[in-house]
Amino acid sequence: MDSLREHDVLEAILDETKPPVPEECRHLHYLLATPFRYRPYPHGSRFRRAGLTPGVWYGAEQAETAAAEMVFYRFLFYAESPETPFPDGAAEYTAFSADLASPLALDLTDGALAGSADQWTDPTDYGPCQDLADAARTIGAELLRYQSVRDPERRANIAVLTCRAFRNPGPVDLQTWHIRIGPTGAQALCEHPRRGIEFAPDSFSGDPRLAGMNWSRPRGR
Repeated sequence: MDSLREHDVLEAILDETKPPVPEECRHLHYLLATPFRYRPYPHGSRFRRAGLTPGVWYGAEQAETAAAEMVFYRFLFYAESPETPFPDGAAEYTAFSADLASPLALDLTDGALAGSADQWTDPTDYGPCQDLADAARTIGAELLRYQSVRDPERRANIAVLTCRAFRNPGPVDLQTWHIRIGPTGAQALCEHPRRGIEFAPDSFSGDPRLAGMNWSRPRGR
């Protein structure tokens, strides 16, 4: 490409090949709208079933919780790819905030729902959570607050069930994080404000999918 115009034309062509953005999400930045765009959903997640199902946007109340979730899924990738070398350097990620508001939300960490915490925090069985999300939609709930399974501090995550819950159309408060994966686990570092978290190889030992992780593999070049 020789110009920004050519780049914009190519982006527009690529966008036309993607599924349409739902009507109620078209005013949103792509970072907020994307989870509601892609159907069918190839694999189920905690509050979304596989198939032609409504989208769910996942976030965390603290950036550290989001970093823990990201590290877990990087660990899972390498556990399922035992011959893939660890990266030689750190990968860069952007964390951002979203402004949410809803007349009806469910808090799974408080009240009667907290009594079923074992169902909402199972590391691999998402069935009860998906049933709950279906029931929440029928009563008009737009947000679910739940305990993170990956965060060592067990802080809260948020599942957004509809684009109507975004009070502002775009992300705010962007932060740059660097995550390095290797034989000793992972380090997640935020540039500003400066802070970091370390994850030992056994940080997510409660998840059986990581039991056979090959930690002795070489780094890539």
